[in-house]
Amino acid sequence: MQKRTKIIIASIVAGALALGATAAIAGPIVYRDLIVGEADAAPSVTAAPTASSDADASASTTDLSGEWTVADGSYAGYRVDEVLNGTDVTVTGRTAEVDGTLTVDGLSLTGAEFTVDVASIATDSANRDDYFRSTALRTDEFPTATFALTEPISVAEAPVVGEVQQVAATGELTLAGETRQVTVELEAVLDGATGQVAGSIPITFADYGVEAPNLGFVSVEPDGFVEFSLELERA
Repeated sequence: MQKRTKIIIASIVAGALALGATAAIAGPIVYRDLIVGEADAAPSVTAAPTASSDADASASTTDLSGEWTVADGSYAGYRVDEVLNGTDVTVTGRTAEVDGTLTVDGLSLTGAEFTVDVASIATDSANRDDYFRSTALRTDEFPTATFALTEPISVAEAPVVGEVQQVAATGELTLAGETRQVTVELEAVLDGATGQVAGSIPITFADYGVEAPNLGFVSVEPDGFVEFSLELERA
């Protein structure tokens, strides 16, 4: 236990020294704009209408029942704001290691479960990633995060191919071993035989037993977002 504690402390100190040296040399604004760079855009659907015939489009929007799975091109992660010597720096972490299934019955989404490999989430800084994995999110003990839909989502009319819909989803988010009920506003679009869903879940780290780090010259805001963009295909 003592050895593990020393390793964690050493990792934090190393990360702090690396960030501090960079900030001291470059300055917080240069660090934000040139070294960290612009944060990834918030996820949104990008699918466009297909060129299929009207008959094909009608079939694809009225017969959605069955199992759907997360496909290649999906990602999930987080968005947090750091304050570096008084300068705001937005940081995004991403991973493509996302799995999940959805169950559709007519015009209702009756079930959905997604799993994210938290240990593979990466930002622009290896030191930051090591801290979040080992100390903040404790990925050795809780390597994944999950979301499970707890209330069905129903729409009044069949979706139109290429037309973005706004829907709200209520479910349970499990992060770092803690589970909380959340509601997320989703963008969804059907692109013929495939679909896409994107959204951001606002979270307070303390609700999940995660202490936002404060290393003096750099601190992390207590709130952030869990973000995702999911490509969907029939199972």
